Amino acid sequence: MASKILHRIRHTIVKKEMGEKGSEERDAVVTEEFPETSELVDDTDGLSTHLRGMLTFTSDGDEEEDAAYESLEERCEESSNEETEPSPLGKHDRPLLTRQLQEFWRRSQTRTVPERLLFEVTSANVVRDGSSKYVLYTIYLIKSGQFDKTPGIISRRYSDFEKLNRHLRRLFRCDMHDISFPRKKLHRNFTADTIAKRSRAFEQFLSHVYSFPKIRRCQEFLEFFYLQDLQGARQLMCTGLYQDALAMWHNAWLLQTKLHPGSSGKHALLALAGLIVCHQELDKLEEAQLYCDQAVRLLETQDSHPLLIPFLQAHIHLSWKVGKDKRHSEARLQSLQEARVDVQQFPSLKECLIKETFT
Repeated sequence: MASKILHRIRHTIVKKEMGEKGSEERDAVVTEEFPETSELVDDTDGLSTHLRGMLTFTSDGDEEEDAAYESLEERCEESSNEETEPSPLGKHDRPLLTRQLQEFWRRSQTRTVPERLLFEVTSANVVRDGSSKYVLYTIYLIKSGQFDKTPGIISRRYSDFEKLNRHLRRLFRCDMHDISFPRKKLHRNFTADTIAKRSRAFEQFLSHVYSFPKIRRCQEFLEFFYLQDLQGARQLMCTGLYQDALAMWHNAWLLQTKLHPGSSGKHALLALAGLIVCHQELDKLEEAQLYCDQAVRLLETQDSHPLLIPFLQAHIHLSWKVGKDKRHSEARLQSLQEARVDVQQFPSLKECLIKETFT
């Protein structure tokens, strides 16, 4: 089609240059010099000297194709209107399925799924300790409603569960009345069937116990989950085994974030202090500063907390070391000094942990 258009333009130019020659001679010249089958030569510069304004190229064939296309489109629209109901999104929103999928995706992204703490026994291993033998159950604490990449982990044996059950029934007789617990067997304690049934029973037992706020805050419950890790981490830190202590501090912190999310209690702050001290001793200053930043935020409204000044001092020092903003902590420390608080008498975070008994 392009060759035909260019041929017509050249034909017009030649007719203007030929002047008053007869129509038969002009046709002969055009046919002789510009045959349709000859190779086209690019003469854009020459054409621009003769043509001005906006060029619109149409042909009978193009008009027929456009008309046919419009007619076909109109028939498709009429057929669609007859066979289907009108779209609730408007007649211009034809890809209804795509829009529905997009809307569903947007709603799923903004939808809030209620979180729930799950207790899952992931493994059970038979352990031999000298002449004795027992099953060690590994339990994962996982937040539902999202992909939990950092579950809290504990490993306990049947006697640990039985001790917790006995203490809770003594302290919370009414609440524990309807909560079942697997009985101890004299035989066949190490069969796969017994271990599997106990694993499911322990999951249900922990879920039921955790549902009572006053139970999950009692000393016996905390002792079962993370106080042992805090005590063990402190002992390792005092002996200079910072890498080993770091793993226990971290797991104790994770367990508390699962059991008591957003808590600024004593044990949570001590776990953060342990993480800060161990990272600092291992020359991991950026990680230490991040944990210190979390602790300072948890104590944002607690100006009288005994650990506030040690955390502020550590935060200022670490932020200066890694090049982070420390002005907010400096301002809080300055305000405490203006309130006549002797900040120099407070111990460091490491000294606080050494003196702590974790009861």
